[in-house]
Amino acid sequence: MDHAKNSPATKNIIEMATEAGSFTTLAAGLKAAGLLETLQGKGPFTVFAPSDDAFKKLPHGALDALLKDQAKLKSVLTYHVASGHILAKDLKSGDLKTVEGSPLHVTVTGAKVQVNEAHVTKADLIASNGVIHVIDAVLLPKSVVLAVAA
Repeated sequence: MDHAKNSPATKNIIEMATEAGSFTTLAAGLKAAGLLETLQGKGPFTVFAPSDDAFKKLPHGALDALLKDQAKLKSVLTYHVASGHILAKDLKSGDLKTVEGSPLHVTVTGAKVQVNEAHVTKADLIASNGVIHVIDAVLLPKSVVLAVAA
């Protein structure tokens, strides 16, 4: 079967996030955490991907501190990933287990989906190894406390 070169289904999650241009911070974080190879793997994965604007909402200095702490960064980023190929229509209100191990709380109200305090702003970006849902905030597992600059 021949797919068109630009068909999103031929690109994996990392390729899609990198090429979209609005996930440069996420891509840099995934690289720093050593997660590129994992999310280029077979999957399938469902990624709640914070946009660059979402990362800008973090307290001043928090992102820099996070990028320097690989273990904490890996916890935060794997908290944005669930196993399986979960489309927006299949999301249900309740807890969703993440790769990090802690649950995300999903709230579905009509066509709107909220994950913890973040809103899904664009759903169902289909990759060859999963699906990406764009969110407007960075999700933090309860085990992670961000350091902020004074």
